[in-house]
Amino acid sequence: MNLTVAVLMDPIGTIHPEKDTTLALLLEAQRRGHALRYMLQGDLAVRDGVAWARLAPLDVRDDTGDWFTLGEAHWQPLADGIDIVLARKDPPFDAQFLYDTLVLDLAARAGVRVINNPQALRDYNEKLAAQWFPQCCAPALVARDRGELRRFAREHGEVVLKPLDGMGGRGIFRSRGDDPNLNSILETLAGDDRRFVMAQKFIPAISKGDKRILMVDGGPVPYALARIPQGTDFRGNLAAGGRGVGQPLSDRDRWIASEVGPELARRGILFAGLDVIGDYLTEVNVTSPTCARELDAQFGLNIAGTVFDAIEAMDPSGTDRP
Repeated sequence: MNLTVAVLMDPIGTIHPEKDTTLALLLEAQRRGHALRYMLQGDLAVRDGVAWARLAPLDVRDDTGDWFTLGEAHWQPLADGIDIVLARKDPPFDAQFLYDTLVLDLAARAGVRVINNPQALRDYNEKLAAQWFPQCCAPALVARDRGELRRFAREHGEVVLKPLDGMGGRGIFRSRGDDPNLNSILETLAGDDRRFVMAQKFIPAISKGDKRILMVDGGPVPYALARIPQGTDFRGNLAAGGRGVGQPLSDRDRWIASEVGPELARRGILFAGLDVIGDYLTEVNVTSPTCARELDAQFGLNIAGTVFDAIEAMDPSGTDRP
């Protein structure tokens, strides 16, 4: 069954092809004989209640120096010949991202399969989504009130503070209840109590890595990528300089995946990434989960193949949609 697969992503010329999970998905789709189309956020539109897109034919190669060729882009209704849209735009989740999901909702209503479900992309803030599973999490507080955040820091001693809309470790602070810089950190993150901030009890097991567990159709890939902080930086994110080391899932990892997985599947989140530090779930990544290529390289996997097995097994009538 040959499909036409459109991808909504960041500019393909700016990616790091050796570790880009979106490229891995595109390479797998092309290997299976599926036609590829490419678009950016500015290529979406709505005409008379119909989702349109400016789509360019795309060929991809597993070549770090020359990994894509684009054809001439043309506007068309998304439902005209497009079977699958891979929604892979990186955060931040801002107003424009929100509007994208509303356009993609119209496409889904017309019969296009959008991976992941646009409503789920709206509902599942990647920081707050972990709080749907408090049995899996360390103590946490999400608040605008800086006084409450200060009280949380005093209660738990050492904490991590982060905005709700970031990625790659940007804007994350490690602090303490008696830190003389705590007020300044909270002013930076919360402003005048206008922006939500997440405070989490600091988990010392970060020294052994922030594990990324990839979930496909509600089940975990059997290996995680532990992103281990380097030097004096406490952040394990690869974008922040962390070192990625693959490891088999622990019993606790599998339990966390079993708690979260059914809800992901129910909401149409086919491909996600759980962040786990020690024994605790910290984030649920649904917009553009990464680390597939690193795990593929270390363990001889084909995670993109697993994703496309799940896509191709979907009921084309749409009766399996949440």
